[in-house]
Amino acid sequence: MAGKRTRNAVEGIDRKKAYSLDEAVEMVKARATAKFDETVEVAMNLGVDPRHADQMVRGVVELPNGTGRDVRVAVFAKGDKAEEAKKAGADLVGAEDLVETVQKGEIDFDRCIATPDMMALVGRLGKVLGPRGLMPNPRVGTVTPDVAAAVAAAKGGAVEFRVEKAGIVHAGVGKASFDAKALEENIRAFTSAVSRAKPSGAKGTYLKRIAISSTMGPGVKVDLASLGEA
Repeated sequence: MAGKRTRNAVEGIDRKKAYSLDEAVEMVKARATAKFDETVEVAMNLGVDPRHADQMVRGVVELPNGTGRDVRVAVFAKGDKAEEAKKAGADLVGAEDLVETVQKGEIDFDRCIATPDMMALVGRLGKVLGPRGLMPNPRVGTVTPDVAAAVAAAKGGAVEFRVEKAGIVHAGVGKASFDAKALEENIRAFTSAVSRAKPSGAKGTYLKRIAISSTMGPGVKVDLASLGEA
């Protein structure tokens, strides 16, 4: 049986209705009543089957108002590039030593960046970093010679996205403490980026459903038309 908090959170939400973005954001913020600053998350159901290479959806988007969380960044680099990464604010910087640390299961970071010359080394970590969505990839700007810019982007609110088996993309796009306008801008930026990442093999309706929620709160469906994505 649902607890009192859950019942109160769901109250007033029509599960069958899709609300305008501003209505949905206000409903999510009003129900984020946990004792911590809940993350606001977007979940998008896409008309793709990611088992096919031409239907894979992935990319990166810089949220205009950041994510509201402290992102720890690891950089695989040597020499001058390692120094650039440190000056840019990377939390962990290394080469063979950092590979050894990760192989031990010590993964104290949220984003991972590598210079192109380090990928032969970093490739050994595929089985460790891959399942966690941390493997550096040139398509999302995390394999790059410009490590300073990549670190700044990661720290400033760049969010990676990748479609999962069921055709769902989800990501945190801010905190419940953000004002409604900031959340709306972030959500629009994220959904627009996913829309632009439509793969060549996608058939029929690409954007099927979008819902937003807070960490502990219920999902609220968003009317695609209110996002300009219908």
